[in-house]
Amino acid sequence: MKLTFYGHACFLVEVSGSKILFDPFITPNENASHINVNDIDCDYLFLSHAHGDHIADAVTIAQNCKPEIVANYELATWLQGKELSNVHPMNQGGSKAFDFGSVKVTPAIHSSSFDDGSYGGNPCGFLITSNEGNFYYSGDTALDMNMQLIPRGAKLNFSILCIGDTFTMGVDDAIIAADFVQCNKVVGMHFNTFPPIKINTEDAKVKFRNAGKELILLDIGETRDI
Repeated sequence: MKLTFYGHACFLVEVSGSKILFDPFITPNENASHINVNDIDCDYLFLSHAHGDHIADAVTIAQNCKPEIVANYELATWLQGKELSNVHPMNQGGSKAFDFGSVKVTPAIHSSSFDDGSYGGNPCGFLITSNEGNFYYSGDTALDMNMQLIPRGAKLNFSILCIGDTFTMGVDDAIIAADFVQCNKVVGMHFNTFPPIKINTEDAKVKFRNAGKELILLDIGETRDI
């Protein structure tokens, strides 16, 4: 599998011949000013919830690439109202098979609303399984006991967990989350984009290392085999 980081909580995962993009927030992100959203290509677009820092570029990318889109029912309906096709509404606990493998929608403890304050459906994460490997994208969430169910669904090659604190779980809780999902290789997300989620990344790596885990923090635009 190959992983590219586009800032904040946006990742492109290349797995089993498909490109899966998560939560595109690129154009408004000053840290990602060197990324041209029109250069991004994907086969699938997964959206964890309706907050602007997760869907800012969703419509543009969907219009450019015509990917299959997976989102909760309310967000999917909103996207269909933008005249986007090939949208798959899902919700927590549901599973669906795709060309690359399968996805199960997992709970996330967070909120979800559109910019106008209207309800954006249940926030979620995604458990992806494929013949190349498996991974868990937590979405924006607090530490949740439901994470202990993840290993019942798949043995993970890596997990993508938020670590920025304030609006989601922070480093200490992410270490516990890694225990819950039984995966010691963690890719950090949702940190250092805005002042409230600024963290000391070196301290974070040391905490993970002391807990017997690896914290991977990619530069924006960096691609890595994982």
